Amino acid sequence: MSRSEPDLSDELQMLNSRRSVPAKQLGEPAPDEATLDRMLAAAVRVPDHGKRVPFRFLRIRGDARQVLGERLVARALERDPNAGDAAIEKDRLRFSHAPLVIAVIAKLGPDEKIPASERFSAASCVCFALLQAAQACGFGAQWLTGWPAYDTPILRMLGVGEEECVVGFLHIGTPKLDAPERERPDPRALLTDWTPA
Repeated sequence: MSRSEPDLSDELQMLNSRRSVPAKQLGEPAPDEATLDRMLAAAVRVPDHGKRVPFRFLRIRGDARQVLGERLVARALERDPNAGDAAIEKDRLRFSHAPLVIAVIAKLGPDEKIPASERFSAASCVCFALLQAAQACGFGAQWLTGWPAYDTPILRMLGVGEEECVVGFLHIGTPKLDAPERERPDPRALLTDWTPA
């Protein structure tokens, strides 16, 4: 490396050390308002073809998490009146572990130039960038979906419009333990060269 080239070892180390912390292992405190603002500002710096800003955020925190859990239970029993106790309890607590949940919502209405798939991809990038930002700020996070992300009555109850979808629920908090590293794919095994015929 020449003297004129920046030393990117710290930045790459942060990217290479990213890992999800299970929502059940996230506790208080959550990011304060100023820290959350910094995290969201980092998260929106994603590729966005056509500058559509095809995403928005929904914050779920405090007692709203338990209220949402009870509404999930009611909806789960509508979907399956024979649901087992364990499944019902999982839904009741689904949003109660981490002190903060940010839903990333993609806006996918008609657009003459930018396909919905590209706008969804931009919103997906926001989820990943928010995971990175949370870890950079000293917090843990996990990107989850589950059936509530695809259930129309739940989506409408959350204020998600007909031309929107939940790309992910980002559970954010302070890790209760160090998340273990897991095996990662070998990037060289995934790389091929295109050779013109």
